[in-house]
Amino acid sequence: MPSIRQNPFPESLPDFRNLGVTARALIGVNLLALVATLFSEPDWSNTLGAYVIKAALFEPPLVASLALLYAVAPWLLRFPYWSGCALVIAVVLVFSVATHLVLGEFAPAGLLRTLVLAASTAATVLAYLRLHTKAYSPALAEARLQALQARIRPHFLFNSLNAVLALIRHDPRRAERTLEDLADLFRALMSDGRNLVRLADEISLIERYAAIEQLRLGERLRMSWDLDNAPMDAMLPALVLQPLLENAIYHGVEPGTGVGDVLVRIERRGNRVLVRIENPWCEPVSGARAGNHMALDNIRERLMLFFDDEARLESGVEGARYRVEIEIPYRGRA
Repeated sequence: MPSIRQNPFPESLPDFRNLGVTARALIGVNLLALVATLFSEPDWSNTLGAYVIKAALFEPPLVASLALLYAVAPWLLRFPYWSGCALVIAVVLVFSVATHLVLGEFAPAGLLRTLVLAASTAATVLAYLRLHTKAYSPALAEARLQALQARIRPHFLFNSLNAVLALIRHDPRRAERTLEDLADLFRALMSDGRNLVRLADEISLIERYAAIEQLRLGERLRMSWDLDNAPMDAMLPALVLQPLLENAIYHGVEPGTGVGDVLVRIERRGNRVLVRIENPWCEPVSGARAGNHMALDNIRERLMLFFDDEARLESGVEGARYRVEIEIPYRGRA
């Protein structure tokens, strides 16, 4: 019996509003045309000219198809995978026919051959994008995600429960609220992390987590929240912010003896959402706890899974502060 349950993840079409998907489609079609030119043109000196002629025929329907798919991407994603593929191929065929009718006198192939080439090229690109998606399959990433969820540090749970026990007699209401926060936190950690969630829900989760840590660490932890410009309706992968805040407190506040300032800043800039988390940093000394990049690597992989090349995660030291920055495309709830 497997130790980690692998839930099937339904296939869906690639997001044609994603820059990485568009770039792969453009490069893929041009590479296929170049390979076809190399095989069909025996004289290497004429290869470039033959390729330019082919490009004049396939680039207009390619660009027009990608533009239309970009416009209807949210609607297209609602279809089952194979129905969506059929619609994509149909779009390509329509623009290919239109291009052939306009430039037919320059096209060496007949209409039927043009349709066959267009359909086979579209199917090949869709197959490649499907393989690329499977390479970062959520079913495989789920094991890493659940490993991250299961690794919530035991000392956090034990110390939090001890803090609650100390509160039960003299502040029972605060103890009850803390237990509710703990229950909500663990409920989120055990939930399905393969779906996008609202930024408002992620912020609520990390605020509850910070409240629990505040109870444990008292005045040693000082939280600063800069959320006035945060787009609460933005969608992002679940459990992206909590591990970053956990790392900031664990590595930046707990090892010190003074007050540790942790900053959480979230804002929208145009069609991008920026997240910045900062914590104190000092030069590691012998015997000090070492940083663990497991959370960062996991989050980076999941951001690529959901947003491809449109997501960015960077971390580094600036002066006496360690910062982690995430940048993702703004997407509201469909």
